[in-house]
Amino acid sequence: MSEQTDEFDDMGPIDYVVVEFPGNRMTGEGFPLLLDLVERGIIRILDLRFIRKDEDGSVTALEIADLTGDGQLDLAVFDGVNSGLLGQDDLEEAAAAVEPGNSAGLLIYENLWAAPFARALRRGGAQLVASGRLNVQAVLASLEAAEAAS
Repeated sequence: MSEQTDEFDDMGPIDYVVVEFPGNRMTGEGFPLLLDLVERGIIRILDLRFIRKDEDGSVTALEIADLTGDGQLDLAVFDGVNSGLLGQDDLEEAAAAVEPGNSAGLLIYENLWAAPFARALRRGGAQLVASGRLNVQAVLASLEAAEAAS
């Protein structure tokens, strides 16, 4: 068995998120929480990139730096987090979901918490054939509607 196959066998599910920052305003409030997830072994960040979409629709990749504008290098701990999974085409695809004049963060992460479960499934011959995520606002609206109807 190759080293790459061994590495795959040990991995948890991999997800991505694109988070839009209206008006290019990043407060940095979520970064300590993201770091906490990493430190507790819940996730492993594979890629973290930032883009800005100008009013004319052009897209610029941003360096991990003082994204909050407070003069402190808030994201130094994430500098160099680049597995190579994200290419220019991925940045452009993510930018399509972002409104002009806004910025976005692209995060690819491994769900370490689910790795033992995923390994057990793979050992049994199972494979993931579909995955998705529910929109929190839609779920809350559905729950409120169901509660109002009862």
